[in-house]
Amino acid sequence: MPPSSRPLWPGLLLAVLGAIGFSGKAIIVKLAYRYGVDAVTLLMWRMLLALPFFLAMAWWAGRGKPALTRQDWRDIAVLGFTGYYLASYLDFAGLAYISASLERLILYLNPTLVLLLSVLFFHHKLQARQVVALAISYAGVVAVFAHELSFEGASTAIGAALVFASAVSYAIYLALSGKVVQRLGSMRLAGLASSVACALCIGQFLVLKPLSAFAVPEPVLWLSLLNSTACTVAPVLMVMLAIARIGAPLSSQVGMVGPMSTLLMGYFILGEPMNAWIAVGTVLVLGGVFLVGRKPVPR
Repeated sequence: MPPSSRPLWPGLLLAVLGAIGFSGKAIIVKLAYRYGVDAVTLLMWRMLLALPFFLAMAWWAGRGKPALTRQDWRDIAVLGFTGYYLASYLDFAGLAYISASLERLILYLNPTLVLLLSVLFFHHKLQARQVVALAISYAGVVAVFAHELSFEGASTAIGAALVFASAVSYAIYLALSGKVVQRLGSMRLAGLASSVACALCIGQFLVLKPLSAFAVPEPVLWLSLLNSTACTVAPVLMVMLAIARIGAPLSSQVGMVGPMSTLLMGYFILGEPMNAWIAVGTVLVLGGVFLVGRKPVPR
């Protein structure tokens, strides 16, 4: 069946489930922190359990493909460090200080950050519509940030800074990965770069922590398994399949359910507050991101 005649609903469903899966990561991390583990240990367990899946993904996508060159491995190492290791560690560290809702809103600034990187390093010229979109998105984050700052003080500033740095790191990955994706394919690159990140996270734990820290409460192991499968590997595959069925632009727009699902899960599972400030901030961020990703109307 040609792509144009395929029904949309399977791709839309995959995109929705992928966005919800990615959003659930913050909820699981917040639950695991209640058992006294830190970011280094929690990230190690997530990546250790996800590593076999990523290796299998890289092997499957690489069957019959040309062998990787030295440049390929260098690019994979850089992208694995920025997009999956550093971004993940900063995100996990920031979640120890701020709510899951604020974390998801900050991470959802990624399209705007990629746009700003394009302006700074690739001589992209901003359009008036994009300037308005940036202002709307960041106004939304500032609204929620200011609300949490009034209650938590310095810890909110620390957590927001860490998560924003995570978003910048992942935006760098997105900005640099375009040509590598064309060479290697998205699934092969995701599997290989994620495997590099897994090795870095495990190595970081071995360097910074004693072996006794490997023993964690049993609920943390189950939460880490859920995080590595339902909130890491499965969403990657679902979003890739969604893009193949309905295209990247529509998949990205459907992904806007992510912040809303985090908001709802944070309220019902974690008992985080839901008020007008958070609702307005969420709407502003989603509206700004929608404007950034929207194609201009031809004249």
